[in-house]
Amino acid sequence: MRRERKAKIVATLGPASSDYATIKALFEAGADVFRFNFSHGSHADHQARYGIVRAIEKELGRPIAILADLQGPKLRIGQFEGGKVTLNAGAEFQLDQAPAPGSASRVCLPHPELFAAVSAGQSLLLDDGRIRLEVLASDAGTIRTRVVNGGVLSDRKGVNVPDAVLPIPALTVKDKADLEFALGLGVDWIALSFVQLPEDVAQAKELVKGRAGVLSKLEKPAALDRLEEIVGVSDAIMVARGDLGVELPPERVPGVQKRIVRLCRKHGKPVVVATQMLESMVSAPVPTRAEASDVANAVYEGADAVMLSAESASGAYPVQAVSIMDRIISEVERDPLYPAMIEAQHQAPLPNKGDAISAAMRDAARIMGAKAMVAYTTSGHSSLRTARERPMAPIVSITPKPETARRLALAWGVHSTVSQDVNSVDEMVAAACRTALREGFVKAGDQIAIAAGTPFGQPGSTNLLRLAEIWPQ
Repeated sequence: MRRERKAKIVATLGPASSDYATIKALFEAGADVFRFNFSHGSHADHQARYGIVRAIEKELGRPIAILADLQGPKLRIGQFEGGKVTLNAGAEFQLDQAPAPGSASRVCLPHPELFAAVSAGQSLLLDDGRIRLEVLASDAGTIRTRVVNGGVLSDRKGVNVPDAVLPIPALTVKDKADLEFALGLGVDWIALSFVQLPEDVAQAKELVKGRAGVLSKLEKPAALDRLEEIVGVSDAIMVARGDLGVELPPERVPGVQKRIVRLCRKHGKPVVVATQMLESMVSAPVPTRAEASDVANAVYEGADAVMLSAESASGAYPVQAVSIMDRIISEVERDPLYPAMIEAQHQAPLPNKGDAISAAMRDAARIMGAKAMVAYTTSGHSSLRTARERPMAPIVSITPKPETARRLALAWGVHSTVSQDVNSVDEMVAAACRTALREGFVKAGDQIAIAAGTPFGQPGSTNLLRLAEIWPQ
């Protein structure tokens, strides 16, 4: 089974997509990566879904990536007497640490670290930005605010602080427990929520110890101040437009999305565009035209993957949502303008051996009319550097490590395969030709370009480029 498209699909599993038949249908409809959202569901739920995904992978013979998305620090207000209040614009409203039920004039904020982090003139956003407060004053136990945008506020609503770097760790106690559980299962990617600083990513990578790739979710404006450093230390990036769209003015989000995608392409890091991509399909069998355009624009930008959240996890049409996303991507990639737009955004190779070989392979494949580009890889590095070049020829990745093949299911244009390691250049060329032929990318007489590293099996040693012709078998 091979995809005819290059951009990948991440589908979230949940109550609407937990049985074998549905998950298999999601994969056959186009899902390349399955996201387990640890904000919802028990460990037993995730373990059952993990077993199903791996059974489907074995049945269909294709590597499937699993992304464990950690909840991250959730800031919430306390409860109100009566369950809710109405805040009127212009009124004063206080947040404090008193545990008593709140009223229209105050509520508990059980996060003491916030009181020193905010200052007069900054904003607090409640209930996904529906209510905006302006900070008048703050001390160790009280934040006095004025209501800018009012409305009904109910128990336990979320708090966003767009104007400050919060002194809170990216990994909570719950996250650390979920992380060890997910790594014990054998997930391929860990998504780190609410990254603000590169140090947040470094802390997570120390705990992961290479057992999975670390994907940083960009949801806080503070992350944009050190964006290049965060991209550099991360294994992949997610443009998480939900909270990002709450804390940033909505008109800024499209430009920020393009900036992040462009920077990830520069560094060769997979980038996922996420949140509300086909939101109306939670309850409708077809998306809006604006949603279809949103998915298409991410593909035109060269994003590695686009993601479904509630659409596939709890919506009424999970399989249809994946199928329609697959059709949108395929239609974009058939557009004659698509190669030109991808080429216009092409980034110059970085000064390292992997980029030099990958850039040369892309040029050689174009000049020779090669039908496929084959990348031998142990760690995934060679395949990711090849994907960075965004070639129009398919990328066939060959690795002896199933975990590497699964992780590469997230990368643009990469068709992952698992094969025994090779010990010589002749073995490498023969195996590359066999694999490209078996996977349906070439026929007798076609040319392929091959990149590998010697000595074979040594990660990060890409230094070899070969051209080969497919001979009749």
